[in-house]
Amino acid sequence: MKIAIVNDNELEIRVLQKSLSGDKDYVITWCTADFNEVLKNVKSNKPDLILLKLQMPNVDGPAITKAIIEDGPAAILLLTDSENNHSGKIFEAMGYGALDVVNMPKINETGLIHGQDDLIKKIEIFRKLVNYHSTIQNPNIPKPSGVKRRTRIVAIGSSTGGPKALSQIFENIPNSTEAAFVIVQHVDAQFASGLADWLKNYSKLPVSIVENGEVPQNGRIYIAGTNDHLYLSQSGTFEYSPRPYENHFRPSVDVFFNSLKQNWAFRDTAILLTGMGNDGAKGLLELKKAGWHTIAQDEATSVVYGMPKAARDLDAATEILSITQIAESILKLLN
Repeated sequence: MKIAIVNDNELEIRVLQKSLSGDKDYVITWCTADFNEVLKNVKSNKPDLILLKLQMPNVDGPAITKAIIEDGPAAILLLTDSENNHSGKIFEAMGYGALDVVNMPKINETGLIHGQDDLIKKIEIFRKLVNYHSTIQNPNIPKPSGVKRRTRIVAIGSSTGGPKALSQIFENIPNSTEAAFVIVQHVDAQFASGLADWLKNYSKLPVSIVENGEVPQNGRIYIAGTNDHLYLSQSGTFEYSPRPYENHFRPSVDVFFNSLKQNWAFRDTAILLTGMGNDGAKGLLELKKAGWHTIAQDEATSVVYGMPKAARDLDAATEILSITQIAESILKLLN
């Protein structure tokens, strides 16, 4: 795997090089912090993955992310300093198409590196995604019994480019909307609260991280907030589970969608937005078969046309809409 580094700190570059040196399949092809040189190198020697430091004095992380993506599809993993709060910059860059974010590995006084395991895990997940080694399985959830408390659910799955797409939807949803919006976005638990805080800038509805055992309520936005899978239990509460262990989409959209089919007594709305891979497509199909209204984002407005394309190919979507049409469709369905 060819990996490029965009970083202006020599010590951090050495730490990254050392962190990647344990796998012979990782080859660092180039390293720079110059804006123009980055764009030139992406064209002339395109890597499989770009490790982009988000906070650099002379280079704006979201701006260079936008420039790279506009030049052509590219895989970008953001590296950030955990000691500072940069959630706005993180999700702005992810809105332009950065795949994910992870804390920058650091070296202590004894020469030991901390955080390299998290970095390697992210890179391995990406390698599985691009090779389509998906092993999605349904969670072992009991069959439903009895009628659940009535709440209108709008279930949304998203990944790469998802934060920006979500902001475009919720800035057009009024505060009087009677539905529980449940978001499963591919993002690490440590950044989920930052996503919730960032989305509050665009939403007229309250936004919060899903709590274990919580009951969905109309007029709220819920975001899956752990590295375990979110699902709706037999009793109608939100629960987290590590199963299926082998599923590298964490949290998985398919797991949540399948739990809705099994444990929600009503037929509501499910949406699959921009994202890499195919997580959520099979679950969306199952919901459509069960009578749900299903929506997939169209190719023209998707940052990465992976997940919604998989849904389209399975004929899992009742509608295929642009991001600007999705909020309008939600409101029509609820009314």
